[in-house]
Amino acid sequence: MNTDKNANSPTAPLTFDALEERIRVAYCNDNRPWVIGYSGGKDSTCALQMIWRALQALPEPERQKPIYVLSSDTLVETPVIVDYIDEALAKINSSAKSQGMPITAHKVVPDIGDSFWVNLIGRGYPAPSRRFRWCTERLKIDPANAFIKNRVAEFGEVVMVLGVRSAESTTRAQVMALHKLEGSLFSRHSSLLGAFVFTPIEALSVDDVWDYILQTPAPWGADNRQLLKMYRNAQAGECPLVVDKNTESCGNSRFGCWVCTVVTKDKAMEAMVDNGEEWLEPLLDVRDFLAETLDPERKKVVRDFRRRTGRVTLNRSGDGLVPGPYKFEFRQEVLKRLLEAQKEASNLVVDEPAPTLIHEAEIHEIQRIWRRELGDWGNTAYRIVKEELGNDLYAQKADDFEFSSRDGDILRQVCDEHEISLQLLSELLDAERAVQGMRRRTSIHNRIASILEKEWRSEEEVLADLETDTEEGESSKEGLVR
Repeated sequence: MNTDKNANSPTAPLTFDALEERIRVAYCNDNRPWVIGYSGGKDSTCALQMIWRALQALPEPERQKPIYVLSSDTLVETPVIVDYIDEALAKINSSAKSQGMPITAHKVVPDIGDSFWVNLIGRGYPAPSRRFRWCTERLKIDPANAFIKNRVAEFGEVVMVLGVRSAESTTRAQVMALHKLEGSLFSRHSSLLGAFVFTPIEALSVDDVWDYILQTPAPWGADNRQLLKMYRNAQAGECPLVVDKNTESCGNSRFGCWVCTVVTKDKAMEAMVDNGEEWLEPLLDVRDFLAETLDPERKKVVRDFRRRTGRVTLNRSGDGLVPGPYKFEFRQEVLKRLLEAQKEASNLVVDEPAPTLIHEAEIHEIQRIWRRELGDWGNTAYRIVKEELGNDLYAQKADDFEFSSRDGDILRQVCDEHEISLQLLSELLDAERAVQGMRRRTSIHNRIASILEKEWRSEEEVLADLETDTEEGESSKEGLVR
């Protein structure tokens, strides 16, 4: 073991040996378990590899403290990366066990109700943008934090080990410095109580990272030259494990979610296609199709004029209404295109497992939402799956208050005859279903009132009303002037 007394100092020499010694000092400092964020990219690979090698130099009695390698799968990661990470996690678990290392690898995924497609296709959330990036918290932060909180509950405190570097961005360097504990190798986590942060490679440059992982074999048997090849093919950076809102999610050229519309162009996906991964092109087409909906003119076509709350909001400019969720017809189109892309990619893929772009559990949840919120008793999602993939899916009957396709046709006919919104009737019936069998039904009145307070008029009627109110307001002003 290196006995450099200054190895635990922030100003210790930045040789790889000194960094490994600093890791050993940090590891032996207390009994708090470590959770290492692993995204499969170069930085997290470097951090994990350096920690593994550092601990190998410790006598076995001194490396008993558990280390959890945590990887987050958003369920919309680029399939190439998912396969790579799954293989890496399996090797990590196998090698750690055979080498007697206190390391276990775990993968977390978002709850089905929080998944990307359930929110976008099911609830109609618009494609993420810089102004409304609803995906990061649901897909990345919440699943990772749930794992960390469970470890905090078990051990009292934990140390999050992140493969982040100050040189990546000025913002990241400032955030890392802000929470640093004076005289310590650790920082306080910005939001999680009982969690501390250790960043062993924060001072390394990108060249240092590649030098280390290419010159030093991965202890779990991975071939880091395969990782280098992936970077070259994608011309990309990586998405780190995101555990708080201060962590930058992804850059303009990165490994990450293939559906990401926060960036103008997915250069990584485009580069992969250009470098021979033609089966990814259908995925890129879906991503570009969603990105088009961020255009202001396109929003007016594909999005409802009501918010999900049922209310309407006037634009700050006073010109029109703030668009709400995607219309039901457009959500159906997205599901259709997604399944077409899955089928086309499966036909093009060579020597790889066929990609699953949307899971069966997500389709069940989408259909459940469509039935409850939109009155889709004809099971449109299941029909689309049947048409595109030839698979038969059936809803599990939740209770005796379920409508058939025939019931839906009758209700739709009644609504048309009396000029009542089918969605209004659907929500009222769902409110009744929610309190069915209860002894006390006092909450039903509040639920009905809340539903009736929503905006059920047409967009034309709402805009005409707003225009009338504006004209009357102007007339009042003129009267006061006179």
